Amino acid sequence: MRTLAHLSDLHFDRVDPAVLGPLRRKLHALEPDLVVVSGDLTQRARRKQFEAAVEYLETLPRPQLVVPGNHDIPLYNVFKRFLAPLANYKSVVSTDLSPEFIDDEIAVVGVNTARALVFKGGRINEKQMEAVRGKLCGLPQHVSKVIVTHHPFDVPKESDEEDQIVGRACKALKKLADCGADVLLSGHLHEANVGHTAERYRIAGVSALVVQAGTATSSRTRDSTNSFNLLRLEPRHIEVDTYLWTGSDFICRGTEAYDHDDHGWKNGSAHGPH
Repeated sequence: MRTLAHLSDLHFDRVDPAVLGPLRRKLHALEPDLVVVSGDLTQRARRKQFEAAVEYLETLPRPQLVVPGNHDIPLYNVFKRFLAPLANYKSVVSTDLSPEFIDDEIAVVGVNTARALVFKGGRINEKQMEAVRGKLCGLPQHVSKVIVTHHPFDVPKESDEEDQIVGRACKALKKLADCGADVLLSGHLHEANVGHTAERYRIAGVSALVVQAGTATSSRTRDSTNSFNLLRLEPRHIEVDTYLWTGSDFICRGTEAYDHDDHGWKNGSAHGPH
């Protein structure tokens, strides 16, 4: 079994300082095998904001896998936005926009969905799809294969954010699920949620699992409190704990479990207390 801590939407320059210490302590106590950050490290993509984000990330457990979000592209600096949209990200965080973590039990691959031509929306292109397939298709079936993007592949049925679903989601789902990559982690909406893509996309034999993280540290929490997810991954079984900020600590407020059959992920039952 592998454990994966899933954070998103840190938004440095708009963080709630009260959550930083408790989040750090909770993550070290949980001892995840990997910390994933699914984008929006900063509020306005300024170098000092990236430096503050990296300084904080360096205090969290390692290894880590980080991808950029739309807030990591300059909004008001038009020159940088279109000619060097991720220059500060690459200079301070990483030049690798498609990071990976692969061992004998899990394979986690990041994809940059942030685009300069749109302010909020994102996209996955053909080249990125093929790059992910190249990393994952040859791996054994027992390896849990996870894709990390900032923009979600799906949103809850009742959500009014359908326009924020990543561009080319349906095509990407077909290509990636064909390799067994049907666990999809994302952020962007500042809402924690777990759902099945089969409810929106009628793709034969595909029911991918979409795990949405809320904002871990931002003061811009919208209708939800700060949160993060902890995933426990085994062959054909996943459990997702959602940790919510109570004002003094991050407390697990529920576990959702899923089992994998020939048609994809279905609601299952947790194996017991953790």
